[in-house]
Amino acid sequence: MVRVRVRPTLFTDADALGRALAAEIADGVEAANSKGRRYLLGCPGGRSAMTTYAALADQVRIRRVDLSGLVIVMMDEYVEAGPVPGSFACVADDLAHSCRGFGRDLIAGPLSAAAGPGRGVREDHLWVPDPADPAAYDRNLEAAGGIDLFVLASGASDGHVAFNPPGTPADAETRIVPLARSTRQDNLVTFPHLRTLDRVPTHGVGVGVATIRTQARRAVMVVHGADKARAAAQVAAADHYDPAWPATIVSECAHPGLYVDLTAAVGLGRGDPTHPLISREDWHHDDPATSG
Repeated sequence: MVRVRVRPTLFTDADALGRALAAEIADGVEAANSKGRRYLLGCPGGRSAMTTYAALADQVRIRRVDLSGLVIVMMDEYVEAGPVPGSFACVADDLAHSCRGFGRDLIAGPLSAAAGPGRGVREDHLWVPDPADPAAYDRNLEAAGGIDLFVLASGASDGHVAFNPPGTPADAETRIVPLARSTRQDNLVTFPHLRTLDRVPTHGVGVGVATIRTQARRAVMVVHGADKARAAAQVAAADHYDPAWPATIVSECAHPGLYVDLTAAVGLGRGDPTHPLISREDWHHDDPATSG
């Protein structure tokens, strides 16, 4: 396998990043519609992709995109002890940190409202891994032809992607995952209503790095904000998967992208024209920073 770094595409801010990625997703949905097939969009919960989801709703409204063929593939869900000793069940979807609830209320809901009656995301097109049979998720994704575009995000402190902690083997698939303390600390920032670490769930069910690598037809890592500068640097420097920073799996995905905003780009040596990971050519062509 030829090893190639994922060259970052730079944006002035998270909103510009979100608009660019949303336009690509909308193009993909329209293309899938024209062929009469579904479009599978891999989605993280949390903060990183919020500007993308908001911009996608704008695209849907402006372009009158029919979303009845869009499938929202959530990458993970928190779990709690199930009714049988040793088993797990998804947390209630009305909890603020539920990934199913996030997908329903913050992704599918606004998109469906933008699409209009009869053109929104179907209820059965919100997919979440089942803790009772995690392996079925990979089988279902493969049977569906894979994920058209997987939006990825990196943990700020430990590089986790989905619930995959540092040390995750390259062949990890969808499974029950004991959440690393560093991942739970990052989650506490994402879900401040939990207040203390002991209230953050200790387990989740989520896609593995092998699931991401094998099922994504395209993968885009979104990194923005000053707290993600280290994540930007780690991913941009990788030419293969590094278990110490699981988000580097994007380097082994088909048609990978690394979208970084100005504040996170500090980690790439922004402003140094001799830096090997960055140049003026890396700016997104629709971004105001490319002019002048």
